Amino acid sequence: MTLGELNALPREAAERELKTCCGSSRWVVAMAACRPFRGDQELFDSAEAIWRSLEGGDWLEAFSQHPRIGERAGGRARDEQAGVRGAPDAVLTKLAERNHDYERKFGHVFLICATGRSAQEMLANVEERMRNEPAKELRIAADEQAKITRLRLEKLLSRKSQASGAR
Repeated sequence: MTLGELNALPREAAERELKTCCGSSRWVVAMAACRPFRGDQELFDSAEAIWRSLEGGDWLEAFSQHPRIGERAGGRARDEQAGVRGAPDAVLTKLAERNHDYERKFGHVFLICATGRSAQEMLANVEERMRNEPAKELRIAADEQAKITRLRLEKLLSRKSQASGAR
């Protein structure tokens, strides 16, 4: 999909596409309302600014759309968590345990931009972040969501143009 195509979509269709990038309803509506974007950078800057303007409940809504790190996930999440494929069972078991510990402590899924990270790295990250206070951890998770959203927006803009070029 090109930026021009995203800009030209009817509001409902644009919201569906944007929802694949971030699970916050308020973010999706605000992003769709900002169109047309004059360039990719304006899209990315708007995404970041809107995300930062939201509140904790909006962030939690977005977090809730993510599978746990290491869980069997399909589609985009499977690709994003490629680093856990082939990890030793002991690491995956420990990661699952830490995911549950994290959720009990913070009340939301452990969120990390997993692209390019190994299971061992993510395990070390969750263990380190367990030491954080809840307010600090919410901000860190929100920062990770912003990174994930940026990557997903980049993929959205390249997804259909790659598919049409492959014909």
